[in-house]
Amino acid sequence: MHKNTIWYKSLLNAEKTCLKEDKIKKIHYKFDDGKEMVEEYNVDTHVLLRRAWKMKGKLGGEGKWAVEVGDPIPDATPIIDGLDISESKDQPSLLKRNTRVNIEWRIRNLPYPIETYSIKANNEDKYIIISTSNKKYYKKLEVPELYRLGLPIEQKNIDATHKYNTLIITYKKPQPLLDMDKDLYEEISKVKPMTDIPNECKAQ
Repeated sequence: MHKNTIWYKSLLNAEKTCLKEDKIKKIHYKFDDGKEMVEEYNVDTHVLLRRAWKMKGKLGGEGKWAVEVGDPIPDATPIIDGLDISESKDQPSLLKRNTRVNIEWRIRNLPYPIETYSIKANNEDKYIIISTSNKKYYKKLEVPELYRLGLPIEQKNIDATHKYNTLIITYKKPQPLLDMDKDLYEEISKVKPMTDIPNECKAQ
């Protein structure tokens, strides 16, 4: 199924370079439409640790990297909808991570108990919608991993816990996504690591 998607084909057809640092494999993609993406993988677990996109700079200048998955890149400003990170320590801050079997979001600085939250799949708008009964918080979470493969967001795959003022939302990966993760890692394993690090990858 995933092998016929535009997303998977674009990954295979992209110009790819590989860097390996300790237990981290970094893949830099250059797509036909000029976009650039970097992925970082744990070489032991094959789990994606970070995915970031090169954004165009103002007036043609050097752009910044917008993080889709993983920890923020130092000095980068995440600008993808649903992944904004507030500078204030008191405001809710969101971090998206990837595990072998789940997509995970952690929203810090949310003190309300778990029964306060409503977490619903919204396939019409392609979001997971978070709202609170006290109307103190509202958030739309994008799940590009699913809509790139034409998969619906299923309510049964959503789970949530709350501890230490942090709301943790997990989405169980459907089998087609697990299959794509496996096949993609096999493909990028064929890209031989570079010995000279290009400038655009040093920042990662």
